[in-house]
Amino acid sequence: MNNRGFTLLEIMVATMIMAVAVTALLSNLSVSLRTASRITDSDRATLVARAKMDELLADSRLPHNFEVQGALDPTRTGWPQAGWRAIVHPFDIPPGAGAGSPILEQVRLQVWWVTPSGRRTFDLDAYRRGTLLAGEEGLAPK
Repeated sequence: MNNRGFTLLEIMVATMIMAVAVTALLSNLSVSLRTASRITDSDRATLVARAKMDELLADSRLPHNFEVQGALDPTRTGWPQAGWRAIVHPFDIPPGAGAGSPILEQVRLQVWWVTPSGRRTFDLDAYRRGTLLAGEEGLAPK
């Protein structure tokens, strides 16, 4: 018998082991890519929400207890379909406060976007100083 080389059976077993190893590696790579994409979306949502929240905090004309919303520019966000919605609530009203009194307002913002796996959202709350408007004296915090 000549022992120079591999038998067909040895080559088949080695090929099968390599196939299993490559399949496992590719599977892990796929999971890693999905996770990286999800993290990127979360980071992007945080940045977009903070920028939009800065705009909302600076806009003193926003009415209390009325939802405002809008679309987000796909060229800025990277999402083909995305938007936001926000609402401003009187949060802390001093006892006996009348119209024109300073109060603490809560601004609640939700940024949403659509991915192939479905709609995702990111919520952000902030507080700002505001003014109590006429007719809001009896409002309870929400």
